[in-house]
Amino acid sequence: MSRLKDMPAAGLIVIVVIVLLFAAALAMLFYVWLRYRRLTDMIDDEPEDNDFLRHTVNEFAAAYKQFGQDTNTPGIIEDSMSSELSGLLFAERFLNNAVSIFVTLGLFGTFLGLSLSVASLTQLIGYSNTSEWLSVLDSVGEGLMSALSGMGVAFYTSLVGAGCSILLTILRTVFSPQGQREKLVTRMELWLDHTVAPALETDRAKDDEELIHQMISALDAASGSMEKTLQTAAGDLRAVLESSKPYLVAFHQTVEKFNAGVHDFSEVDYNLRGTVERFDVAIRDLTYALRQASGRSADKERGQ
Repeated sequence: MSRLKDMPAAGLIVIVVIVLLFAAALAMLFYVWLRYRRLTDMIDDEPEDNDFLRHTVNEFAAAYKQFGQDTNTPGIIEDSMSSELSGLLFAERFLNNAVSIFVTLGLFGTFLGLSLSVASLTQLIGYSNTSEWLSVLDSVGEGLMSALSGMGVAFYTSLVGAGCSILLTILRTVFSPQGQREKLVTRMELWLDHTVAPALETDRAKDDEELIHQMISALDAASGSMEKTLQTAAGDLRAVLESSKPYLVAFHQTVEKFNAGVHDFSEVDYNLRGTVERFDVAIRDLTYALRQASGRSADKERGQ
């Protein structure tokens, strides 16, 4: 204890941090192991009294109703554990990394102690280059003690970190949260598949005959739904035709009037074409008469 009191504050802080983390790891170790064991025992005793087991059963029942024997039981259990037991899974991950954390903190204390020792030795050697070397001989012992205290920080932090790592590794071997969790998952799979599943109803066919009956029922339901849809569509179409009947009659009358107008226009066009043809013949006759009259006049002028 006297050596710890003489140790620098930085070394004491590192050691206290390691000890506190080790205590937290021990508490998490026993809590997680006992909780997994309690859940395993509750499967056969009172599963409905636990929120995690009740949630898992509800999820399994919903999936089994849809998929039947093809339900992914391990996947449902893992999903329920990630949502309902997230705290236990976090503690388990911390325990998996705690050993390396203790070793890393011990190495950190080692380098910290070595840096303190080097600083003290550097200061002590610096005195030897001064003219006051004889006057500082009394402080040589104090400087060496300061350097040794830095080495103490290095060794004590490494010792505490390695010791905590060894103890936690041994305890994790004896009380294994991972092994207890795997046992819980195995028991839950057997319980869901062999105890809960037979008592559940499923829409999935259990054999080929039931599958054929389900297909026939589905086809009947589909045909009935299609027939109702066609009847509804026919009724709607009939209503549309009845409502549009006045518009169709008015459109038919408009078309008849248009056809009559086109017929009258055809007669006018025929008469106009005849008139144009007669006018063209008259113009041709007039041109011929003018040409003959001009010819006679020319003959008379040549005779004179």
